[in-house]
Amino acid sequence: MAQQTQEETFKKIVAHCKEYGFVFPSSEIYDGLGAVYDYGQNGVELKNNIKRYWWDSMTLLHENIVGIDAAIFMHPTTWKASGHVDAFNDPLIDNRDSKKRYRADVLIEDQIAKYDEKIEKEIAKARKRFGDSFDEEMFVETNERVKELKNKREALHARFAKAMNDNNLDELKQIILDEEIVCPISGTRNWTDVRQFNLMFSTEMGSTADGAMKIYLRPETAQGIFVNFLNVQKTGRMKIPFGIAQIGKAFRNEIVARQFIFRMREFEQMEMQFFVRPGEELKWFEHWKQFRLKWHKALGLGDEKYRFHDHDKLAHYANAATDIEFLMPFGFKEVEGIHSRTNFDLSSHAKYSGKKIEYFDPELNQSYTPFVIETSIGVDRMFLSVMCSAYEEQALAPNGQIDKEGSAGNAGDTRVVLHLPPVLAPVKACIMPLVKKDGLPEKAREIMNELKFDFKVAYDEKDSIGKRYRRQDAVGTPFCITVDHDTEKDGCVTVRYRDTMLQDRVRIEELHEIIRKATDPKELYRKIVGDSLEDSEE
Repeated sequence: MAQQTQEETFKKIVAHCKEYGFVFPSSEIYDGLGAVYDYGQNGVELKNNIKRYWWDSMTLLHENIVGIDAAIFMHPTTWKASGHVDAFNDPLIDNRDSKKRYRADVLIEDQIAKYDEKIEKEIAKARKRFGDSFDEEMFVETNERVKELKNKREALHARFAKAMNDNNLDELKQIILDEEIVCPISGTRNWTDVRQFNLMFSTEMGSTADGAMKIYLRPETAQGIFVNFLNVQKTGRMKIPFGIAQIGKAFRNEIVARQFIFRMREFEQMEMQFFVRPGEELKWFEHWKQFRLKWHKALGLGDEKYRFHDHDKLAHYANAATDIEFLMPFGFKEVEGIHSRTNFDLSSHAKYSGKKIEYFDPELNQSYTPFVIETSIGVDRMFLSVMCSAYEEQALAPNGQIDKEGSAGNAGDTRVVLHLPPVLAPVKACIMPLVKKDGLPEKAREIMNELKFDFKVAYDEKDSIGKRYRRQDAVGTPFCITVDHDTEKDGCVTVRYRDTMLQDRVRIEELHEIIRKATDPKELYRKIVGDSLEDSEE
């Protein structure tokens, strides 16, 4: 198959999401609404499976983590106390020729990424040239071209980090000019000054203009956890360290929303705030970094696609912060943030509310304001990372099997398959009668009715069996189960496996265990926590 650019691949993934009922533009019959999307029939199942995988990994695997569901609307002073009213801003810059607006920090981050790509290209060329004898470390240290690129990259990175930490908007613009960064649309460097823009949506609550209160759509779910700290701690008799988890919608007026569902104005977060003793926060920060990375890697999307990226600029509340980044078709991008938020949030809410928000530690015999470690993952970004890693256009050999040699002659000998982790797949199995007669549909529905109490299963009798297989490949269904004329005689069906396209003849009563073993999240949880779960069950 001809090589595609990453941009072409990403466009195909976006189109695939719409064609197969994963993601639709919101209110599309009215030409849509920018950076707002709806999840279709397959998308909502995948999304719910992602949320369930996260929720259970928090609340089932940890006896000291409980969940809440806080309201989207909150008292407006909440956002003053949290710092969002004064400090929740993006640095924006306009190109006068294209009339397009960009985030200044993203333009510079993209420029840093270009240096990284150039270095990688030099290394890749050398690796190809020298083969097994290639010493990458020595090459990076001695090659003049790579040394020059590294020096430029590091100098830019240091300058950018200082400008962000100093909130120096003039310096951000100067960096853009000095690096000769052009507008992707106009190709010119005709930039305006950089200015700050607050991202919160506001509205009014109340029936009259005089009595209305200005409130905000929450830009994050974390504050709903912090204002409920005492409620949960006291009613649950929680002892430090403990966590509170929440899944919910958040809203940000992103001016530069882009890359499909990667950056949206209405999105969903899965957040857990873990409350610890002051002085122990960095130990727990390291613990949650490792646990969360294991959670991602357990899905089998490819360990090499993940990396940590420590923050150059810490938020006003943090003393440590890192991102787990995933390799998207448009580069490594953040899917989850892990932050040591100190005691800023609880202290600030205590100050603004006038309420005492402390924890009495019976072991230390003293009261204190707990410190917090936050893990925050975007459901939509997680969804996108799963889709991007799962999507493949696969060449097929003349016999219809996967063409491992790359020798397929005809352009049409391909299939589009989603290699979704079975635990996340929207449909676990599709039951198919070979033909629509001879009692086969009735037998297929009998099998389906037996399985549907435990698994999300589908039934399909339209078109040839080959076309039906292709449809299920495209939505990521791990198993296709075909009922044929021998089924009534031998009590067996044909199970076809999505990834290998291989087929097995199995007894009907074995189906439940085959599907369960492949789709049971318990297998993933064991990967994450190791032997500790088995020990606790004995």
